Amino acid sequence: QVQLVESGGGLVQAGGSLRLSCAASGRTFSSYTRAWFRQAPGKEREFVATIWGSAGSTYYADSVKGRFTISRDSAKNTVFLQMVSLKPEDTAVYYCAADPSISITTTPSRYRYWGQGTQVTVSS
Repeated sequence: QVQLVESGGGLVQAGGSLRLSCAASGRTFSSYTRAWFRQAPGKEREFVATIWGSAGSTYYADSVKGRFTISRDSAKNTVFLQMVSLKPEDTAVYYCAADPSISITTTPSRYRYWGQGTQVTVSS
């Protein structure tokens, strides 16, 4: 089975940084499209960033462009989200997702596998 486990969340002040990790297990997981989503209290889950393909192509939500960077270590089946210049509006539970697709997907319902989430809280 494919399993995802996030880590690295925490409490930071506005302007601070955090690095999230998502470790994955599974025989064919390295070929999957990977993504990060987040969900704030009372809001729908929203797309943050994705990485896919052998070249590691990336795509970001407008709200995080220039501040967040998604990367991966394929040998370890691990995806990262480096977050800098954090804002209070970045506060949310961040989820790692994966799907066996070669194309990018920004809709949460299209991803087959999900982690349990990790809390990111940015204070003002």
